[in-house]
Amino acid sequence: MAYTITDECISCGVCEDECPVEAISEGDDKFDIDADECIDCGVCADACPVEAIEE
Repeated sequence: MAYTITDECISCGVCEDECPVEAISEGDDKFDIDADECIDCGVCADACPVEAIEE
């Protein structure tokens, strides 16, 4: 199951920079994770300063 970014996202971009497979991109109002590309490593969740990324 891919990670997801909640509405708590502040669009800081830290998760995008940390993703090893470039599965995260900037959306209209928050960042989004491409479920087909996500490898469930959790690096993005660990890097998120506001804990807006969940399994």
